[in-house]
Amino acid sequence: MAVDWWGFAYAAALALGGFMGYKRKGSVVSLIAGLFFGSVSAYGAFRISNDPQDYWTSLMSAGILALVMGMRFRKSGKLMPAGIMAGLSLLMVFRILIF
Repeated sequence: MAVDWWGFAYAAALALGGFMGYKRKGSVVSLIAGLFFGSVSAYGAFRISNDPQDYWTSLMSAGILALVMGMRFRKSGKLMPAGIMAGLSLLMVFRILIF
């Protein structure tokens, strides 16, 4: 079975983004959300690595983040971090649905 490297990279980007939000702005909410969604996404990537048909955890995590961060981007108009995370999450949703 193939390892879901893209899924693990996405999970690491979420966790790193949450940490950077905490480090730069002191946002504990960013840290908690980044670590939570990073962990859920890493778990989803682990499940996909074991069974490629078991993609629901990753799909739901990326879908929720695409929706929430997309709304934040639309409201604030700021590319960083909402636009970047919305774009990455949307790409993950498309990747999961296509492959």
